[in-house]
Amino acid sequence: MKVLVVGGGGREHAICWKLAQSPKVAELYCAPGNAGIAQVATCVPIKATDVDAMVKWAKENAMDFVMVAPDDPLALGMVDALEKAGIPAFGPRANAAIIEASKAFSKELMKKYNIPTAKYETFTDLDAALSYIREQGAPIVVKADGLALGKGVVVAATVAEAEQAVREMMEDKKFGDSGSTVVIEECMVGPEVTVLAFCDGEHLVPMLSSQDHKRAYDGNKGPNTGGMGAFCPSPNYTPEIAQFCTKHIFQPTVDALKAEGRPFKGVIYFGLMLTKDGPRVVEYNARFGDPETQPILSMLDTDLIDIFQACVNGTLDKVDIKWKAGAACCIVLASGGYPVSYQSGYPISGLDEAGKLATVFHAGTKRNDNGEIVNAGGRVLGVTAVGRTLGDAIEKAYTACKPISWTDMHMRTDIGKV
Repeated sequence: MKVLVVGGGGREHAICWKLAQSPKVAELYCAPGNAGIAQVATCVPIKATDVDAMVKWAKENAMDFVMVAPDDPLALGMVDALEKAGIPAFGPRANAAIIEASKAFSKELMKKYNIPTAKYETFTDLDAALSYIREQGAPIVVKADGLALGKGVVVAATVAEAEQAVREMMEDKKFGDSGSTVVIEECMVGPEVTVLAFCDGEHLVPMLSSQDHKRAYDGNKGPNTGGMGAFCPSPNYTPEIAQFCTKHIFQPTVDALKAEGRPFKGVIYFGLMLTKDGPRVVEYNARFGDPETQPILSMLDTDLIDIFQACVNGTLDKVDIKWKAGAACCIVLASGGYPVSYQSGYPISGLDEAGKLATVFHAGTKRNDNGEIVNAGGRVLGVTAVGRTLGDAIEKAYTACKPISWTDMHMRTDIGKV
């Protein structure tokens, strides 16, 4: 098979790395890819959001299958366009990807189908939003309705902080049109767990649970990022909780989308809060999470292309998905100053040495004119190790980080420990 993966971050590197292990994948391409992905796939210089150019290239180069990984092209309808061109594609159509593209839509869906989540209100008027915040008090959560690179959520400890977040989204257009509508919800308390699940429109198979660390600095401090590290499985996610979630959250979500005429094929990301009153949905994403994908796919023991094809064909219930024993941990190495501002173009050393100890997934890298691999984004690398236990995986991942360095490199030292 000739397979194209759309995207160019750490998640896409992990997907390409796993697909490259399949005897069924004869040729593997990635658009736009990065310096690490280029080691396992042929990179194609097309922007992930350029739907027309992507479909044209896939058609002209006779791709047998396309995997659309990021949220933006899914929301833009890339899967719809590929299907129209006769190319099988993994990922939800635009009308199902709306569960991530619009937080207001997803909250209304949960309310309609009695899927447990936080109490909330949706606003398009600034004064009404500010009034509601003062009425409810803090802590309180403010979310931009649309896509905002994982940064459109503010957990405000004070009313003033919440008011500022709303003004930045609605008045200052910090996230463009994504913040024209905001969702304001109660602040839930408890351990956060992520469960990704493969879906074929009707059937659902949860993957291993995972936990992501969103804050930039140790001790879960600093601004929210796209994720500074992740591990799987989560010790907080017990078999009893898994059973509850499948019955009351996961399958009802798939059934709800089908009932709404929006059958979901691809990966649903369930962001969960394990509250004292039981698991609640924090958010949905319509794709693999990043960096959760890196440790999760490191634990997968089944051919990924078989799963992808089953999701597209509606035969997921016929696939026996197996996982390795043990645990995995991913440490994100970022550019200094991320997620606010940072410098790019610094040569990275120690990659070969680190690669002997763990799998180094590239997120924001490229080769400069001298052929050196340099940092080219906020999150740069995801150093991922598998171990017999979670502690073992964490230790191996941090050991593998030691040889790697570039100017102003930043990482958290407490992934999996807080």
